[in-house]
Order: sequence, then C-alpha cells, then structure tokens
Amino acid sequence: MLRYTALAGASLAMPAVVRGQESIFDMVNRGNVLRNVDKDSNTAAAEALIATNEPILSFDTAYNLQLAISQYEPFVANGGWEEIPQEAFRLLIGKSGASVIALKRRLISSGDMLLVPNINDLFDEDTDRGVRTFQARHGLIVNGQVDEPTWYALNVPASTRLQQLYLNFTRVQNMAANLTDRYVVVNIPAATIEAVAGGMVEQRHTAVVGRVDRATPILASKIHQINFNPYWHVPKSLVERDLTKYMLENPNYLAEQNIFIYDGNGNTIDPATIDWNNIGNAVNYMYRQEPGAANSMGHCKINFFNPHDVYLHDTPSKALFGENARFHSSGCVRVEGVNQLVNWLLRDNGDWDQTRVDTTFESLERLDVQLKAQVPIHTTYITAWANRQGTVSFRDDVYEFDAQGKVIFES
Repeated sequence: MLRYTALAGASLAMPAVVRGQESIFDMVNRGNVLRNVDKDSNTAAAEALIATNEPILSFDTAYNLQLAISQYEPFVANGGWEEIPQEAFRLLIGKSGASVIALKRRLISSGDMLLVPNINDLFDEDTDRGVRTFQARHGLIVNGQVDEPTWYALNVPASTRLQQLYLNFTRVQNMAANLTDRYVVVNIPAATIEAVAGGMVEQRHTAVVGRVDRATPILASKIHQINFNPYWHVPKSLVERDLTKYMLENPNYLAEQNIFIYDGNGNTIDPATIDWNNIGNAVNYMYRQEPGAANSMGHCKINFFNPHDVYLHDTPSKALFGENARFHSSGCVRVEGVNQLVNWLLRDNGDWDQTRVDTTFESLERLDVQLKAQVPIHTTYITAWANRQGTVSFRDDVYEFDAQGKVIFES
C-alpha cells in the first residue's frame, strides 16, 4: 500500500507529462480501448474476490482480520489514503481529467487497482475494474460508476477502517468459540445471511433488515419451525404506528391488502365501524392478512425462539433486494431466495427437497413444519471482515455500534 501511494503521488505531480498532446492515433486507440471493455467480466472478477466460502463468524475470519490489521496499521501510521475531490463524483469509463488521477491513486492505495508505472487521466478498463472491486468489497451495487454511495465510501478515512478492523476482530473472536457445526448467521450491517455447515458457507442470501428506528435485535437462538403460506398477524406496534395512519389516508387499505379484523371472540369486524382517529380503540382488535401474493411474509415464515417477535420471512417486495442500503423492515429479516434456505433447513426432515418446497409455496397451502433438528441462528453486527484471498470487506455503521465501541451485545 505504501509503495503504491508513493508512486501514485509522483504521477499526480506530473499530469501534463503523462497526458501530453494527444495525436490522432492516441485518440483512435483510446476509442478502441474503451469499446473493447468487458464490463461483465470486470464485475465477475470483482465478485469472485468476495465469494470465498469462509463464514463471517469463524476463527478463519478472525485470523484473516489479524492479517488485515497488520497491513493497515503501518499504512495508517504513514497518513493513509487521500480524499478524492468532489469532481470525481459520477466518473465512469471514458471520462478523463485530474479527478481520474486522484481516483486511481485512491484505488491503488487500497489495493483495488494494480500498481502502474505512470498514472494517466483516462478512466480506462483497469479503472473500471478497480471501481467495481471497491464496490464489491463495500457491499455496493457493482456498476463501475462513482455514484453517491461509492463516492462517500471512497472518502472514509483509512484510520476509521482500521478501527473497524479492531472492533470486528474482537467481535468475531468472542463469538467463534460458541459456534456449532451447522448454523445460520444474519449479519445486520451487510444485510446478508449465511447458511454454514462443516465450517463452510453453503448458501448466501441477500436480506432486508430493520431500519435504525426499528432495529433488528442481536441475539442467539434456534430455528425450530417453518410456516408455509402463513397468515400475518399485524403486530400491535404496527397497528399503532402505521396501520391507523394508512386507514385515515385510504379507507380501502385493509381490503386492498386482504387484511381482516377480528374481535376477541373471533367475529369479523367492519373497518367502517372503527374510529381510526382513536388509536386506543383500534388496537383492541386482531388484524390478520390472508395467505397470497400480497401477504407481507410472502410464502413462508421461519420461526426461532426470541422475546422480540422477530423472524425470517419471504416478501412480495423483491425490488428491495437490489438496493445498496437494505434497512427497511420493522425488525424482522426478509430473505432473498428463501425457498433455498427453507430446503437447507429441512434437510434433516427426510421427506423434503427443493421440488416439494417450491410446490408447497405455489399451492398456497397453509402448513406448519417442525424442524427435526433445530438449527442455531445468530443475528450479529460485523462491519469489517477479511477472507483467505486477502480481500477486506467493509460496511457502514448503520446502528452506530462501532461509534459506541461495542464489541459485546446482549442476546
């Protein structure tokens, strides 16, 4: 890193020498280079760097974090990387200028680009690959453009990243000794899920987790049941915070969402008879959404023991999985590709396979299945980790636990 930064600095001091006067040949060659860029290949290469099968919670990761710390400490002591200017915002392949030189220096200093003898001012294929590598390591949409999330991530100081490595080494080290052979991890800052067996990640899933004001709790528990095509009983907290507001805005909201109201005796209540301005009156009833395409839990709910009434579940809102910041829920965790995770959880039940899981989803049959072997689940908070390839990943401190220096969490 230090060697990269020194050479990058020398290049920045001589932009005119590097660029010089372009000939017609230079301009034609530049056009050919940019036309031949294989962006898909660059994305695949970037994603391959983070796709190793070490679990985030493991002694392997703790060891890899130690190695990362040993590399970052001298680099930070020497001043770390430089900020990139605001002019670098929205740079992408084909652009040129002094801000591209600054971007390349930044990418070289963090190892996302290879060291080159001279740094020119063209956003070329190597720069595209470097930006995509940086985005993959930071859990951002891999598009090769210095968009807003990428620009902000590029300008996080190296000293902040080193502090994340310290904190997360301690977190991983503390938890690794308590892990079993088979378990599920929800990493909240990354909004991802790992299904682990035999010390290897067998499945990874994109997730949507709790927003800051309705955080997903950190806990250790056991998954014990799958509810296929469940009813959704609207929690009292959501009736108070959200549902009453929606009904005041749109009196047909419940009908449109296929939600029915019941009193304590199981009798159906007409929404028109409820005073939605009186929250105390509205919360006295039970609200149940029927199974179907609009059901907030989609085709399944994955239950684990906890006092917070949270669970993993499917969702009809698939588009959220494609966002950079997936912090939208009220504490529960939505799972992309949940049918595959359900099949993995039911592997000890004997009579379940992927075809049966998918068929049951599609049938809308209400079915509850107890796991013959309960699977441990850990919802945790890891904002930095490293794999055996030497790739270091970082995530934003969404709940500000890094800022508080927290390494031990109540479960």
